[in-house]
Amino acid sequence: MPSKQRSGEVMWPRLVASKLLRRPFGSSRFVADLPNIQTLFPLHSFDDQILSERSLSSHRDTVKYKIFVSTWNVGGVTPSDDLCLDDWLDVQNHSYDIYVLGFQEIVPLRAKNVLGPEKSCISNKWNSLIRDTLNKSTANKVSNEGSKLKEQEERSGATSRGDNSAGEFRCIMSKQMVGIMITIWIRCELLQFIHQPSVSCIGCGVMGCLGNKGAVSVRFFVHKTSFCFVCCHLASGGKAADVHLRNTDIIDILTRTSFPRGTSFDLPRKILDHDRVILLGDLNYRISLQEGETKSLVEQKRWSNLLEKDQLRMEFTQGHIFQGWNEGLITFSPTYKYYPNTDMYYGCTPGTKCEKKRAPAWCDRILWYGRGLKQIRYDRCESRLSDHRPVRAAFTAEVDVLRHSCSLGGFLMSDRLDKYLEKYSFEFKDN
Repeated sequence: MPSKQRSGEVMWPRLVASKLLRRPFGSSRFVADLPNIQTLFPLHSFDDQILSERSLSSHRDTVKYKIFVSTWNVGGVTPSDDLCLDDWLDVQNHSYDIYVLGFQEIVPLRAKNVLGPEKSCISNKWNSLIRDTLNKSTANKVSNEGSKLKEQEERSGATSRGDNSAGEFRCIMSKQMVGIMITIWIRCELLQFIHQPSVSCIGCGVMGCLGNKGAVSVRFFVHKTSFCFVCCHLASGGKAADVHLRNTDIIDILTRTSFPRGTSFDLPRKILDHDRVILLGDLNYRISLQEGETKSLVEQKRWSNLLEKDQLRMEFTQGHIFQGWNEGLITFSPTYKYYPNTDMYYGCTPGTKCEKKRAPAWCDRILWYGRGLKQIRYDRCESRLSDHRPVRAAFTAEVDVLRHSCSLGGFLMSDRLDKYLEKYSFEFKDN
């Protein structure tokens, strides 16, 4: 028997046992473009930063970054090599600093995929397509800007050196658990400000612990502000009792997810301990109406009537889950369930039989928690790859930046000097 086959047979029982006993089996590892992001931004550098805050005169400034967030249940469909993601990632119309992309069902949810090791070839393919799309766009923009700059230089006779990699994106974290995957992309010039990346995987599927349902959460710091992104796939089903299963999944995810605290200081450990929190995914909440009535209201685009019966909104209102969370105004069609490669909702046509009934629903959602986040966009994309439509949102995020001023020069360059001048200029005029 080949050694590879023997090792595979040994690994399978260990994997299954670890998943059933909720043991972390490689759950803290993640993929990144950088060899080891922790070596670039080690723990002790953050310790030094905290010590410098105590020993030096310092103050905080606030800067804003634009974040693109999207969730997409791809229904186990492997992307083709020429799949175009330009429209989904909106690379032609807008520019963002951070991309947070969550997937569900990147592999079919069969027993082999649920119990066995993750198939990284699929996640690698998605990351490759994302990388090409983001950096193709930035390369075109840099090329256009470079040609304009060259014309100006030729007119003025000046020369300059441009860094074509400045606008490119790098993957700082990518993590897969069965069919759930989250991948984070950062503009290159921000990489020096990223530290303390970590992941946490929680399975809520079969037997309450397997990864066919659950969440993959990632956290990292940008300057002094902590971010946490939670990519979910909750319990499915259109029965009334299934709502409680989804609520239980959310409570389980928020309770069980934890991150390392660090060695010499307290890093945020739970999801809600972070400064900026965004949750995205196929939450699977349905519309509590009969299928025929739901389809009729969808055809009339009477979103307000449908949202009154949206299970997630109803759970919000009744205070069962997501207390203190926010969601933007929904002004787009339900994102589930479509016949693949069509714009037709799944269901029975008059005079025909169908195996399953699936009323349209807003299964795919993006929520946020805490201050410092402002949603500036909430819509869907019209890709026909699967039976779901991708949902996307854009945010401006406030980030705290520490400014040191340990000398007279630092004081003169800071905005505190302006405040003193304003204060004493009035006294000078009065005297």
